Amino acid sequence: MNRTPRRDEVWLVSLDPTHGAEIQKTRPCLVVSPDEMNRHLQTIIVVPMTTTMRPYPTRVPVRFQGKSGQAALDQLRAVDRHRLVRKLGAISASAAQQTSVVLLEMFSRA
Repeated sequence: MNRTPRRDEVWLVSLDPTHGAEIQKTRPCLVVSPDEMNRHLQTIIVVPMTTTMRPYPTRVPVRFQGKSGQAALDQLRAVDRHRLVRKLGAISASAAQQTSVVLLEMFSRA
């Protein structure tokens, strides 16, 4: 990979091997780590995207490349940048905003 991924971009990521209930295979993933981190670290924080719809509060609806699906924030993971295959595009500003809101809710103390 010769380009630094940016937050809110969608990259094709090889997630295998996985264990247990982790989302598997090579699939589109949303980059959620900050750009500063992406420029300097070997790992990128991504969220797998799926067309399997689940009514979980940790799933954010997204439309990407003509397909409706969800960003599975409950499957958040750090991956080595060598797992990133290629950039596919970016999600909409509204989906990016909703993703940030849900991430803040997930990690805030109530």
